[in-house]
Amino acid sequence: MTELDVNEPSRVLLHICSAEEWEAAQAAGEVRPDSFDSIGFVHLSSAEQVHLPANRLFAGHANLLLLVLDPRQLGAPLEWEPGVPGDPESMLFPHLYGPLPVSAVTSVTPYAPGPDGQFGPPIF
Repeated sequence: MTELDVNEPSRVLLHICSAEEWEAAQAAGEVRPDSFDSIGFVHLSSAEQVHLPANRLFAGHANLLLLVLDPRQLGAPLEWEPGVPGDPESMLFPHLYGPLPVSAVTSVTPYAPGPDGQFGPPIF
C-alpha cells in the first residue's frame, strides 16, 4: 500500500455513482456506498483508470456521474492498492478508508458510455 501525496495538484481523483446516489449523498453530507460497511472503504479512481471499474461494474448504465474530488478534503486515509484480477498487474487504485464527504467534491460531470456501450477515460 502507498499513500497519496495530497500535495500533487495534477492528481485527479474520481468516484462513480448514479444521479440518485449523488442526490442522497448531498442530503446526507457524505457518499457511503452500499459496499462500505462490508469492505470498509470507498472505491475511487484516477482519470486514467476510471473506465476499468466503470466497464466492469456499470455496464449498461447511462445515468452515471463522475464526482471530481479534492484529495486534500477527503478527511480519511487514502491508500493506493491493487485492483481485481484482470486489471493491469502494476495498477493501483485509490481506496478511501472513510465515507466520502460531499465537501470534497469539486465538480460533478455526466459519465456515459460511448456508442459501442463501453466507457472510456473521461475528457475534462
